[in-house]
Amino acid sequence: MAKLLSCVLGPRLYRVHRPRAPARAGGGPGGASAPPISPQDSYYQPRGLEKHTDSVLALASVLWSISYYASPLAVFYLYRKGLLTMSRVVPLSHCAATLGLLLAGVACLRGLGRWSNPQYLEFIAALEESHRTGTPEAKRKLGLYTFDFRSWPVDFRWDSAGPAWGGSRAVPLLKVPPRPRGGSRGLLGALRKLPCAIARLLLAHTLGRRMLFPGSVRLLQRALLPNLLQGQARLVEQAGGQRSKLLACDGNEIDAMFIDRRAGPDPRGGTLVICCEGNAGFYEVGCLSTPLEAGYSVLGWNHPGFGGSTGVPLPQSEANAMDVVVRFALQQLRFPPHKIIVYAWSIGGFTATWAAMSYPDLGGLVLDASFDDLVPLALKVLPRSWRDLVTQTVREHLNLNNAEQLCRYQGPVLLVRRTKDEIITTTVPDDIASNRGNDLLLKLLQHRYPKLVVDEGLRVVREWLEAATPEEESAVLSRCPPSDRWCREQLEAFAGDRNPPFPWTLGEDLSPAQRQQLALYLAQKHLQNFEASHCTPLPPQAFRLPWAL
Repeated sequence: MAKLLSCVLGPRLYRVHRPRAPARAGGGPGGASAPPISPQDSYYQPRGLEKHTDSVLALASVLWSISYYASPLAVFYLYRKGLLTMSRVVPLSHCAATLGLLLAGVACLRGLGRWSNPQYLEFIAALEESHRTGTPEAKRKLGLYTFDFRSWPVDFRWDSAGPAWGGSRAVPLLKVPPRPRGGSRGLLGALRKLPCAIARLLLAHTLGRRMLFPGSVRLLQRALLPNLLQGQARLVEQAGGQRSKLLACDGNEIDAMFIDRRAGPDPRGGTLVICCEGNAGFYEVGCLSTPLEAGYSVLGWNHPGFGGSTGVPLPQSEANAMDVVVRFALQQLRFPPHKIIVYAWSIGGFTATWAAMSYPDLGGLVLDASFDDLVPLALKVLPRSWRDLVTQTVREHLNLNNAEQLCRYQGPVLLVRRTKDEIITTTVPDDIASNRGNDLLLKLLQHRYPKLVVDEGLRVVREWLEAATPEEESAVLSRCPPSDRWCREQLEAFAGDRNPPFPWTLGEDLSPAQRQQLALYLAQKHLQNFEASHCTPLPPQAFRLPWAL
């Protein structure tokens, strides 16, 4: 009877993975290889009763999601028609209760179907053993299944080695500067501002959050589910990926995937690349594949509300998730900080720069197609009449201040700029001069080298960034060609054995032409152009670690 109850209440099973094939020489990065996987090789095959009841419950879930997103319009329509009266609402509640009982009955029938399937019973036994014992062998067996991640046992807690933030339920973020006070103060002034504050809160948590992180919309995730399952199978079966559930300090459960290359012959496997995905990206099909195919050990994770991760993607929950991911890499995976590189694509730059700011000993930061600040991009897509409302909403609730966080990091940084980027430009698509990656680089250089990237140095770097063709870029470089040897000698002479923290005073005793050469040299070292649009995957041969003096 207990086993039947486990089948009724158990998670949905999607795939039963094959054990990973043994490594063979010449089998790709890290020496791993496996035969091609057919789409039907590892899908779990439910039997008749389970299959049909699963379809009914899946349809009910989709209809519930649609009704959830359409509920504001439905309520408005019912109100206009005068249908929101007690005499009409009570029968509707009775219908909802009846429907709930019917769905519960369908779930019980599904449990009976699972109970008659030996494959599902083996899975339930592995799941219960993993919850009960938590041994590495039990987790290895559980790793051969892909199922509803809510039932996966927690593998690592944020406070496993003691809380670093004083036991707080939220990691620290940079505070937004307070707005200037208006003329009205006290209770009356607060009451006058309350409607606007409520409007900003509603805008951020409804339209704003879903525009910023469309990957958190459940309907979109259902549409992408076959691709996500196929990507999960590829990582587990071909790359030997280990899935883990990480518990963040706010209680959110973060879905993570680790591929270990340390035992392979490639020395790049000793470096861990933590991957931060974009606003509609998942580690199953996202930027994780770039460093993976380049031969590095990789750790991918899904934003809160994406895939198997719980919660909603807001700046605070994003930082909380990144905190537990970095702790997992340091404490459980045992990578030294200088061997950890954080790689981010697009909006993932926020969590990447937060990690670099909060864990300054990390080995480097690679930001691909990222931006300096969210406000200019938000103003680009929303009506001009909303300018003040949008600015205040972003600053209070959705403040992705990448440049501010980046400037608090002392380590190596590489920015990858897409020359045909249509997303993070603020004028016409593909306008390289308005690419917000330019602003991110300038703010970094101006912070680190304030005596160099100023006046003549700032002007020539701007001209180089705004060059739309290779010919224009060559023309800028020909006017003041930087000598690699001389520039490196200047940097090494200033740094010496002191390793001084940024900002540096280098450039005070240099001529304007020398400052231009050195500023261009540093800009070229910190920026890598990639001729592609925003969503084109970065090929593994284009992935490189950031430059360090």
